[in-house]
Amino acid sequence: GDSCCNPLSMGYIKKIVENKIPGIYVLSLKIGSNLIQDMENSFFMNVNDQVREVCSQLAQDPCLKGGYNAMGFSQGGQFLRAVAQRCPSPPMLSLISVGGQHQGVYGFPRCPGESSHICDWIRKTLDLGAYTQAVQEHLVQAEYWHNPLKEEDYRKNSIFLADINQERGINETYKKNLMALKKFVMVKFLNDTMVDPPISEWFGFYKSGQAKETVPLKETSLYTEDRLGLQEMDKAGKLVFLGVQGDHLHFSEEWFYTTILPFLQ
Repeated sequence: GDSCCNPLSMGYIKKIVENKIPGIYVLSLKIGSNLIQDMENSFFMNVNDQVREVCSQLAQDPCLKGGYNAMGFSQGGQFLRAVAQRCPSPPMLSLISVGGQHQGVYGFPRCPGESSHICDWIRKTLDLGAYTQAVQEHLVQAEYWHNPLKEEDYRKNSIFLADINQERGINETYKKNLMALKKFVMVKFLNDTMVDPPISEWFGFYKSGQAKETVPLKETSLYTEDRLGLQEMDKAGKLVFLGVQGDHLHFSEEWFYTTILPFLQ
């Protein structure tokens, strides 16, 4: 529901980073030929195609050839993790995920953006057939819809999240590429009313078979079996879990300056 260059959101972030770190180069990713397309693609463009497009943009930018730090907000955080896993050149040095839903969502309580009719339609579509091929191919939010009551359907039919979370087998390249990060920073909003469950922002999720009790990352099979290398990264001090008071993507400039900017310097 956002766009790369909105002066009140991503454009603003770009500006304050440039102001605070003189000489830094910031690329704000645009997916589509204009801002309207960029916003619409955040709802309707296959995430795998988005990741391919971003990998191409990064590879063609001479300013990034020596490596770069990546920062993604909300679904952008998990999509950039897919970039880290699938596209090691140029190398991603650190990944900062601000409210990214790394174990997906099971609920859509407050759809982002102003288009309430789109949000209502998305909710109905997810309820009816999140794991049908047509919905998976054309609705972004379905591609990280993780139904803990239908784990088998999720593992079998999720065309994006189940793949990058190694739910159908181990892609050693994904694991190796993610483990190459120097830091993987995950920010969770402690009063989040948009991401369900909020612990997904720290790689936790609902315990399988129900949608009330959650388990932290360290108790998930993803961690205990170390399918993505997160356990090894954790032991090496590469995982950083940050909590911030506030609802989804609500944070102060002061918090951003003191807590996030050091990871970019």
